[in-house]
Amino acid sequence: MPTTAPSPTASGVGGTPIPDVTASDSTLRRFLHGLPGVDAVGLEARAASLGTRSIKTTAKAYAIDLAISMIDLTTLEGADTPGKVRALAAKAVNPDPTDRSTPTTAAVCVYPDMVATAKESLKGSDVKVASVATAFPAGRAALPVKIADVRDAVAAGADEIDMVIDRGAFLAGHYMKVYEEIRAVKEASGSARLKVIFETGELSTYDNIRRASWLGMIAGADFIKTSTGKVAVNATPANTLLMLQAVRDFREQTGVQVGVKPAGGIRTAKDAIKFLVLVNETAGEDWLDGHWFRFGASSLLNDLLMQRQKLATGRYSGPDYVTVD
Repeated sequence: MPTTAPSPTASGVGGTPIPDVTASDSTLRRFLHGLPGVDAVGLEARAASLGTRSIKTTAKAYAIDLAISMIDLTTLEGADTPGKVRALAAKAVNPDPTDRSTPTTAAVCVYPDMVATAKESLKGSDVKVASVATAFPAGRAALPVKIADVRDAVAAGADEIDMVIDRGAFLAGHYMKVYEEIRAVKEASGSARLKVIFETGELSTYDNIRRASWLGMIAGADFIKTSTGKVAVNATPANTLLMLQAVRDFREQTGVQVGVKPAGGIRTAKDAIKFLVLVNETAGEDWLDGHWFRFGASSLLNDLLMQRQKLATGRYSGPDYVTVD
């Protein structure tokens, strides 16, 4: 299976060697603005069409378990406490105490100051600790502050870092600044996998989302992620489809596989299954794995557990069947 790598070496779009496009602001701008324009109507129609696919009961059971195993169970509130993080970690390891066949989630995602608590609570499990960093969610801080944020999280035991790009710099066309910042965070992350958040709801156009996707991948992102979950528009089928197309094309041209993480607004099993159909039909089966596709969610797990129990017993349990996060 293709793996991530810090420096793609194959030819990029139009035969332009990807390493060379970062030689200067002008070459990077020329490359990103030379990417094919996005047909917004076609993109949204394709996403809507894939969202109508129906699947059989056996496939639905598989999809629900797969979705559970792809969740970054998340708490990112100012009122987070060690007790809340410990409870979330326990739920990640054992989502349904009445059914030990339920998969664990992929990760627990917290602020840097809660990483040590999450790490201790998840000891002995395969659940990863992800930490948002780089002045999340706004990203409005100097680079040394962002790097210190990342190093603190890694030192506390974070397995994964979710960084936010400087949307102001990106929208102003300062692509090299964004590129260099991602590279610096990648280096500070060490062996931790890096998820690069674009905040697609603030990028205004699908063309910008495509450019941000390629910029993040060229800079060494292990994952590209839609959103922080803190703005009005977060993950949508259309913006996720566009990012899946980008990682598919990037692997075809470089041999480097990059993951995708839609985050924010995905709350039901029905929603999650629609996204899994997008993955399968766009990027392919290689991405149908928690190592390459994640859901950033807090409430999604509860609905998946309810639907899983309904498939197993033919009925829904009472309101106390799942814990309230």
